[in-house]
Amino acid sequence: MIKIVLGWLLMMGLIVFAVRFIWGGDAERTPATSAAATMKGTTGDESFVQLNQALPACYAALGRFLNAGTPEERNQFVLNPVATAGRMARFYDLNPLTRLDPKTLTNTTNTLLNLPAGQAVESRWLAADGRALNCVFVQQNGEWRLDWEHFARYCDYPWSLFLSGAGETELEFRLLARERLVKERSEASHMSLVFYAPRFGYPEQTGVPSPEFLIRRDSPDGQLLTAAFKQQEQGLTPFGSKLASLDAPDMIRVRVRIRRLPATADSAHAFELVSVLACHWLTLSDTTPALPPSAPPSAPGSAPASN
Repeated sequence: MIKIVLGWLLMMGLIVFAVRFIWGGDAERTPATSAAATMKGTTGDESFVQLNQALPACYAALGRFLNAGTPEERNQFVLNPVATAGRMARFYDLNPLTRLDPKTLTNTTNTLLNLPAGQAVESRWLAADGRALNCVFVQQNGEWRLDWEHFARYCDYPWSLFLSGAGETELEFRLLARERLVKERSEASHMSLVFYAPRFGYPEQTGVPSPEFLIRRDSPDGQLLTAAFKQQEQGLTPFGSKLASLDAPDMIRVRVRIRRLPATADSAHAFELVSVLACHWLTLSDTTPALPPSAPPSAPGSAPASN
């Protein structure tokens, strides 16, 4: 009987150790959470259920991404890992690697996005040092993966260096755009824009502004930008997002190609807008409309985080 009891106790101890080792290890890699689905609804609401089912896998993907020490390791948890690997390597050669302890992150709100290829999850987090993260997760090959280009605000080259004259003369950027002299130029044939680099973790702040860009309102790019500013003014959010924008209220997100023109003896570098690729920062297929469909603005207080 003693041998049986001792054997049973040993077996139970091994089981407890194994459970703590397996689940505890995952817990250390998963961000802290204080909010579940943001969308209003009950367990009978299909969208609400879909969001809650996806969130644990999204949390785990973000935790493992942040715990990975190198871009090569992080690449395992991002959308389109093969195509993204080269971009990540080049990006982190010129930009600092994001260092955040997942255990110090607090999930504040979540929603579903209706992308052309299917639904995605938009998730917001607050770090202990005050940085705010805006993450989008897309299901690919049965796994929820982080849209890294959106997360990092991926650009081909640092914006401030490009403006100073470094790097290739034509590059792609994810920027914030602000229209200048909106009332004064409302009847003018050209709209006046200034582009800003977003500051990672601090959406209310912006980096170095560009010189003024004049874009014809009747051009394809001008019409696209005009429509995007109109959506922003009306409080409409892209892809059915229920989350309020974190950016400055008079700015829109754009993905653009910009060309730097040679400096002359009389003037510094000038720049021209080659094309507007999209009025958002998400990684989507080339067939996706540059101006995404919008959701009606949510009523105040209609999307609180719930436990």
